[in-house]
Amino acid sequence: MKRSRINQIMAEADEMIRHYGFVLPPFAYWTPDEFKAKRDVAQNVITARCGWDITDYGDGRFDEMGLFLFTLRNGRLTDLQRGGGMCYAEKLLISRQDQLSPMHTHVIKAEDIINRGGATLVIELYGSDDDGNFAEDRGGTVYCDGIRRDFAAGEKLKLAPGESVTLMPGDWHAFWGEGGDVLIGEVSTVNDDETDNIFRAPIGRFAEIEEDQAPTHLLVSDYGTWFD
Repeated sequence: MKRSRINQIMAEADEMIRHYGFVLPPFAYWTPDEFKAKRDVAQNVITARCGWDITDYGDGRFDEMGLFLFTLRNGRLTDLQRGGGMCYAEKLLISRQDQLSPMHTHVIKAEDIINRGGATLVIELYGSDDDGNFAEDRGGTVYCDGIRRDFAAGEKLKLAPGESVTLMPGDWHAFWGEGGDVLIGEVSTVNDDETDNIFRAPIGRFAEIEEDQAPTHLLVSDYGTWFD
């Protein structure tokens, strides 16, 4: 993805987030130089990989297959493993109309996916086989706003604004906006985007960046370059 396109997506996302009554934290608006100057006090943000995250999954077709994310807070895996402390994470996402977030699951992370505003969020669901692999003939069970819902393989769950679904490790899912763009909330256990996204297809989690313009704000995938 071109950096100029990423800068544009950031501006458009911030506008949509504010439209639905949310405001990103102050560090979201630091310039790269400000972030670098504050790296010592912002080490927790850097280590937890909080911040801007825009991906085309390495496929180069953001409008057709991509996702905007902003990680607001993220806990520590060591706390989750010992069963106490900061065991949670929170994100805001934007899924554009007909923009696919491809089929994947998680090994560790359980998550609530919440339609915070906009159009309909469609989530396509499949179950796992006994080894945790994608099972095209197996359904499962999820909870929508706490209400049990059994799903068949390939069933498309539709969430209106205010509705949510709880997905557990092994629940395979893909999603997109139907009828317009959707602002999504994600509340989960500790998030590890480096290792805990298991895609059905052999794709990448992060975009490759073409530096045609200076970054307005850093992506989480920039931290290694700027802070190592």
